[in-house]
Amino acid sequence: MFNMAKIIVEICQNHNGDRALLKEMIWAAKENGADIVKGQIIFSEDLTKRERFEEGFMEPNGVRKTIKRPYQDEFERLKKLDLTEDDYIFFTEECRRADIIPMLTVFSRNRVSLASPVPYIGKKWVKVASYDCGSLSLIKELAVNFDNLIISTGASFDEEIQKTAEILKNKNKEFVFLHCVTSYPNSLEMANLARLEWLRKLTPQVGWSDHTLVSRDGLKASKVALALGADYIERHFTVLPSDKTKDGPVSISPVLLKELADFAKLSKKEQRLRVEKEIPEWRILIGFPQREMTQIEMLNRDYYRGRFASFKNNEWIFNWEDKDLNI
Repeated sequence: MFNMAKIIVEICQNHNGDRALLKEMIWAAKENGADIVKGQIIFSEDLTKRERFEEGFMEPNGVRKTIKRPYQDEFERLKKLDLTEDDYIFFTEECRRADIIPMLTVFSRNRVSLASPVPYIGKKWVKVASYDCGSLSLIKELAVNFDNLIISTGASFDEEIQKTAEILKNKNKEFVFLHCVTSYPNSLEMANLARLEWLRKLTPQVGWSDHTLVSRDGLKASKVALALGADYIERHFTVLPSDKTKDGPVSISPVLLKELADFAKLSKKEQRLRVEKEIPEWRILIGFPQREMTQIEMLNRDYYRGRFASFKNNEWIFNWEDKDLNI
């Protein structure tokens, strides 16, 4: 019997700050074949204000150098979607009731303890966003507190990924690297799935976090990644119409989740035959094992790395800073 890939559904803020909707999404994920439900620990109070993003910067020739994302607008948007600490505890407990693995992304070090109050089937899982793959202080802290680390790598440089792998191997931790393209959405041509080959040199299990546009590309990139040997597929997930949440356009529905889960159960031979037949353009997703980030990815890295931080003793402590939060 071959090892079947695991499907992670990312509910992000598609819950719209509503616990009842959060519960509905957990059970829909379980009923349609997901293995892991992933949420994001986001608190508007952890949002940092960085002056260069208030107006952004564009060169006279029209080339954007810095994203414009005013703090107050972003704070007000996030505040409407805030969950409480009790809601996150409810999330992990509801996942256990549904018999599905709960996992949360930690965006600031002061929220580490909230990510896993108790183990699930003897293990604690945690997700690291691609903007924090190189945040070594956060990585080290998570390695102390969790058994399995799932780490996205899209907005990280090769040397950052390699250093993180070295640290986790030295600590004898189980970890998975997910390739992704930090453009929302990204096209099939941007997928560069050969990157999985390079990541597999650093860790036995790898995967693909898929941000392609659902209305245009459906499950094509996820299916090709599975056929190429991905051990994990991560997709944003919603039970609402795609226009009802910010991440709706890159989020799959319960129906598409079921289709993806069924595809993951096929043998690699069957998957490849299906891909050849149903996705004739599949080769454009391959690309190269090593790649340069696109301009939009570099812009996103600049903004999202440091978007959230821990406020302690009247100063912001970023995830990469080697400072003790307990002082």
